[in-house]
Amino acid sequence: MTDVRHPLEDAVQLRLDVADRVRHMAGQHYVVRLTAPDGYRAQRSYSVASAPEDPLVELFVERLFEGEVSTFLADVVEPGDRLEVRGPIGGWFVWDGAMPALLVGGGTGVVPLVAMLRTARELGRTDLLRTAVSTRTLAELPYADELLRAGALVVTSREPHGARPAGRLTAADLAPLVEPGRTAYVCGSASFAEAASQLLVGIGVPAPDIRVERFGPSG
Repeated sequence: MTDVRHPLEDAVQLRLDVADRVRHMAGQHYVVRLTAPDGYRAQRSYSVASAPEDPLVELFVERLFEGEVSTFLADVVEPGDRLEVRGPIGGWFVWDGAMPALLVGGGTGVVPLVAMLRTARELGRTDLLRTAVSTRTLAELPYADELLRAGALVVTSREPHGARPAGRLTAADLAPLVEPGRTAYVCGSASFAEAASQLLVGIGVPAPDIRVERFGPSG
């Protein structure tokens, strides 16, 4: 573990120096596995926030109530600690850095989208991406400043943001970002992913052009 930060009250940002690291693609994830002294094991998957060229693997973990892995990572882990990780994993929800894409994220679902934005910036192809994200408040949005600098449309449901009143992401928000041939990447909770996908289909995005990554607490 190289660096541990707490950018939000209930979250932790980890920077890992992974031995024999395999270069990941934007959108992939790592599995973190913890083993207790009695042999009990728990593991969870976390999206990578760093770009492929970053020498370290960056994970952003939301601290979930009674989350076996997330509470340990958020409350216990310190720089210098060793973690058991496996990855990168995933071949569907990945962006190759060459094709135009629409990124739609909710809450901590923005994490793999940040990796895509960072990849585009490194390649000098930020023109390929359009981004819309939803959050309850700006203070709760991971990587808020970076998303705003990248020109992302940020919609807040619990407070006004800019000239836009508080409210959920709508078809009117997404319609200007849609164009033929642009693959949509949707990431967030199961309810957000379903709602955002339906919005996209409703404004004419073909279902095969929508790639969805859902997340949530594990039992």
